[in-house]
Amino acid sequence: MKRRHMIVGTVIGAFGVVLAVSVTAQQSPGRWDTEKYAKLPQPAEEYTPVQVNDKLYLIGGNAAVLMPGARATHPARVMVYDLANNTWTAKKNTPFFADHMSAATANGKIYVFGGSGAMTQEAPSATLDTAWEYDPAADSWKALAKLNSKRTAGAATEFGGKIYFIGGSADVAGADGRTQNGGLVVGTNEVYDPAANRWESKKPMPTPRNHPAIGVVNGRIYLIGGRITANNIGGYTAANVDVVEEYNPATDSWRAMNRMPSARSGEGWTTYQNKIYVAGGEQHDYHIEGVLRDVEVFDPAANDWYRLPALPTGRHGVNVAAFNGKLFVIGGHTVFAGGGGHALDSPLNEVFEFAGAGRTN
Repeated sequence: MKRRHMIVGTVIGAFGVVLAVSVTAQQSPGRWDTEKYAKLPQPAEEYTPVQVNDKLYLIGGNAAVLMPGARATHPARVMVYDLANNTWTAKKNTPFFADHMSAATANGKIYVFGGSGAMTQEAPSATLDTAWEYDPAADSWKALAKLNSKRTAGAATEFGGKIYFIGGSADVAGADGRTQNGGLVVGTNEVYDPAANRWESKKPMPTPRNHPAIGVVNGRIYLIGGRITANNIGGYTAANVDVVEEYNPATDSWRAMNRMPSARSGEGWTTYQNKIYVAGGEQHDYHIEGVLRDVEVFDPAANDWYRLPALPTGRHGVNVAAFNGKLFVIGGHTVFAGGGGHALDSPLNEVFEFAGAGRTN
């Protein structure tokens, strides 16, 4: 049964949009299965996930590995989960070492932008301006035109054959003149054209933030939640937000939508049957620090939110995919901000099976 609590009245948004304010509490029928689905063979924090049809690709990660004769650095893994057949496969390593990249798919290819890598004497900034294309059919990588500026922990999605890369963090000069990597949140909105291999700047996101969720529904792009002020949630500079903003690519314009029920960052997300699912994440303030179990669902057509039953295991940095009436929540880290080290990176593959769902992708 759907239960609604309505706050009477309207809100005039910052963009002159009149929004009804409502919160919907709904337990969608279905159940979580924690045992039946194949666990992640190589757990790592901060894989960059991207779904291509019935395959979920996990790229990179930040579990430090020691390279022969070198300092510890990021893994260069590409793990593929077959959502239909419940199997994992390793693919060719990435030609870069990074985490917090942003990825999207277009025309069967995967595009990976920005992120954070290891600092070297030649590259004193860990924030990256690189762009890559991965061809799953050929299992091959190639470099693309670089970003207009270095960015990490943004969000990317495809629309109309082009890829929108929005938000994240950029470098900023500290008081001592040294670079603070990812020290400034940005609302940068750039679109990549794979056919022309070039970037074009668009109107910035009104609320600059990193670690947002992103989704496309009915020709609009939605940026959900995330983190303001700083890239790292571990101190008391950064804060989570519950802001939801809609971008219209046709008019290059933004508007505010109803906020999500709980502010979060470090969440996983996916779009399925015209709704955007946001799972897990982390919370930090002067009262509490921890990982979240909440699974919240945004319905852009209704401009409303509801909840699924909570994750069996709270995690942040999770990888989420939806396929054939199932919501997969894979990997992540089981305590706040990487506490406990990589021993607490999770192999879990917890799957919500929608009751009576139509078996369509």
